[in-house]
Amino acid sequence: MTTSRLGDYLQARRAQVAPPDVGLPEDGRRRVPGLRREEVAMLARISVDYYLRLEQGRERRPSPQVLDALSDALLLDDDGRLHLYRIGGVIPPPRRQGSIEQAAPQLLALAELWDRTPALLLGRAYDVLAANTLGRAVFDHLQPGTNLLLTIFLDPSVRSFYIDWEKAAANVVAGFRFLEGAWPHDPRIQEVLRTAMENSREFTDLWRRRDARGKSDAAKVLLHPDVGELTLQLQAFDVRSAPGQQLIVYHAQEGTRTANALRLLGSLTVTRSGDRDDMRGRTS
Repeated sequence: MTTSRLGDYLQARRAQVAPPDVGLPEDGRRRVPGLRREEVAMLARISVDYYLRLEQGRERRPSPQVLDALSDALLLDDDGRLHLYRIGGVIPPPRRQGSIEQAAPQLLALAELWDRTPALLLGRAYDVLAANTLGRAVFDHLQPGTNLLLTIFLDPSVRSFYIDWEKAAANVVAGFRFLEGAWPHDPRIQEVLRTAMENSREFTDLWRRRDARGKSDAAKVLLHPDVGELTLQLQAFDVRSAPGQQLIVYHAQEGTRTANALRLLGSLTVTRSGDRDDMRGRTS
């Protein structure tokens, strides 16, 4: 009998799913553990003959829709689903996500340990979901609850913050185009896109260029109102537990003026926080 990696995987995974796990009765007359082929076919809404061909390796190119249905029928997690797509020979589409994104508490706790490293957590539509203390101090205009793209184009005060605003704006638009391609039906992405196009001709012109690229290692030169010019290296990390989210980390080479400025800014932030706490204590 012909076999394939896909067929072997499907057979192994259905053996791991008990009928009650998917709402089917346990009849007690099963010769093998797990689900029968006809049950998987029914749950995935495909024909039994087609599913049999998949398991036997006679059908090797199922559609993304079929693979998605099979991953749901077999209760695959995100990693299992990704593996199913890979051995099925297709690129997996992203999981549908809700319109409200949240930052993982563990990730925030980790970022707060970096007292010399500014960090921002961005959502799928470039919403600023969180920032560590130094990140909020460096990017005062990008507090949690704001949107990176809309701030870049609709807040005139940030143009002096970016030494090369035109380059920063082009990079943000290319990154947003990259995300929009991965999440074309995300309601928040479409909302941000409409707002930017309705309110910024500069954004519209850049959007029509159709540049698309994800965030990567790059140098950013900023002009901070308290500590002057900062040259920061950017690194972007995908958040596996929340597809579409990115942790953006900035760092400076040790011994440089920027590294010293970040230490000074961190000290200023602690001092101001203490002053505010004292003021609240005196007025309470």
